[in-house]
Amino acid sequence: MFQTLGQHNYFVYILTNKSKTVLYIGFTTDLKDRLHFHQNPEAHSKSFTARYKCFNLIYWEHYTEVQTAIDRENQLKKWSRSKKDDLINKVNPDWRFLNEEI
Repeated sequence: MFQTLGQHNYFVYILTNKSKTVLYIGFTTDLKDRLHFHQNPEAHSKSFTARYKCFNLIYWEHYTEVQTAIDRENQLKKWSRSKKDDLINKVNPDWRFLNEEI
């Protein structure tokens, strides 16, 4: 997935819980591995995603520059819930869980 010789990969992603009431925004260099980490919360049971059961990927963006990805993550975290919802709705209007597509 996204492996190009000499290219770095960074992902900003949004997870939600089963009822789609909580959003979590994160950053990683390996989205598939990070999803596995979130879906197996035994080792990090006190984390936000474990407490609120945010295991379902509903949105992600790919970047090749680390600072651009970090800036985007910080930007999204400052947005209102309605603005985040609008962003998700543009690319995933049914809020399908995308975990298996990664």
